[in-house]
Amino acid sequence: MATNTINLSLSPVPSLRLLSPYSPQNAPSLSFYSHFRPPIQLPSISHNTYKYTTATPRSLVIVTAVKTLSDTELVAVPLTAEEFNSKFPSETGVYAVYDKNDELQFVGISRNIGASVFSHLKSVPELCCSVKVGVVDDPDRTALTQAWKSWMEEHIQATGKIPPGNESGNNTWVRQPPKKKKPDLRLTPGRNVQLTVPLEELIDKLVKENKVVAFIKGSRSAPMCGFSQKVIGILESQGVDYESIDVLDEEYNNGLRETLKKYSNWPTFPQIFVNGELVGGCDILSSMYEKGELASLFKK
Repeated sequence: MATNTINLSLSPVPSLRLLSPYSPQNAPSLSFYSHFRPPIQLPSISHNTYKYTTATPRSLVIVTAVKTLSDTELVAVPLTAEEFNSKFPSETGVYAVYDKNDELQFVGISRNIGASVFSHLKSVPELCCSVKVGVVDDPDRTALTQAWKSWMEEHIQATGKIPPGNESGNNTWVRQPPKKKKPDLRLTPGRNVQLTVPLEELIDKLVKENKVVAFIKGSRSAPMCGFSQKVIGILESQGVDYESIDVLDEEYNNGLRETLKKYSNWPTFPQIFVNGELVGGCDILSSMYEKGELASLFKK
């Protein structure tokens, strides 16, 4: 029977330093306003990868230098940024995430463990309830992969199962590339085409047939003013499906700016409509966002 082994004479075992949740000095301050790096890409795993026999010489099998997965302390995930600074480091290493039933969900490696755990807490809070952490003192890619591999092998040998988050095709724990943005709508076929319907009627039809419509300066991918950019950011943060129209596009939306001002009786841009009614511009939308009123508005 084939076995998956690594010769220690060729690949020294990385040193894992266990994080103590009660030693803040081991946890450098983590700023949650900075852009953190996503977890390092993990090797693919299948059940056929790991086979174990009692005949394998002990000297050929990787074992964690300091703590095995089972011996590493399980730390409850805190709910505030302040507690993260004292419990989870911004260092490089391996980590294992458990759900509320203490079932292992995912084993990962990261250049910033604290930031990765915080990201998981935001994206899958129901699955990220407690964590085991091992800091790798010599964090080159080979050392990190070996540390991750030793924890994975231990879990698979003990349970016969791969953690759900590490199963092939499971993208729950891996940051996905952003979705392609929707194109902006155009009200006309072009400025040289004679309209058979007045522009005001096209506007009325547009705002009444779409739940959320934002008339902005520029496109949603490249807003041309700070107010439009802020409105797009708020709508994107709410995850709302909305349509956008560039009022500066004179080729396909010729005359839109002046016609829209008369239609809405609102002199400035951007303008946001919800369910056919004008909500207002950037200031009003920002105020509603800060007061937590947008969720109920978009559910109507």
